[in-house]
Amino acid sequence: MSARHALRKAISERFDEELRFLKGWVDKPKAVGAILPTSSVTARRMASVVNPASGLPVLELGPGTGVITRAILERGVAPENLYSIEYSEDFVRFLRRDYPGVNFIQGDAFDLDATLGAHKDLTFDSVVSGVPLLNFPTPRRIAYVEDILDRIPAGRPIVQLTYGPRSPVPPGGGNYEVKKLDFVIRNIPPTTLWIYSRPRHG
Repeated sequence: MSARHALRKAISERFDEELRFLKGWVDKPKAVGAILPTSSVTARRMASVVNPASGLPVLELGPGTGVITRAILERGVAPENLYSIEYSEDFVRFLRRDYPGVNFIQGDAFDLDATLGAHKDLTFDSVVSGVPLLNFPTPRRIAYVEDILDRIPAGRPIVQLTYGPRSPVPPGGGNYEVKKLDFVIRNIPPTTLWIYSRPRHG
């Protein structure tokens, strides 16, 4: 494949992703947090918290068009070790086509026991979340983080993106620690990445 053809293909794929994302935003603005999909720079930074050598599967919440999914796979996670939950049926259909082998589940990330079904007792290495938490009341955000942290080992992270300057899940709201991971200006809009974890004891 020539460099020019590869560039055209990349531009075409990006354009398709943005159109798909915009359609999702128009159809369900509360379920989609931004007008454009997450940038590849942001996606790679989020995926950097994943430890592919842990032997545990990874949980992705709110994959959208799959930009973050791609970054997790490029990090070295095997498709069969990635469980990805997406609310939009349209997005799930495209994701299954674009990333064969990944465990895509259509459902509600705020009700993981029901959504994961037979997989609800899995322990995950880490969680990568693109769910637009600012669209939900603070008590639901806290419950969301607490539930997810019950599914990963102490000390391992949830990484969450947000478009506001503050953590969408406030410190002191429960049994978790909050840490700012990064501010990524190469995203539209610029995004802040936050880490939530449970402290290791002993």
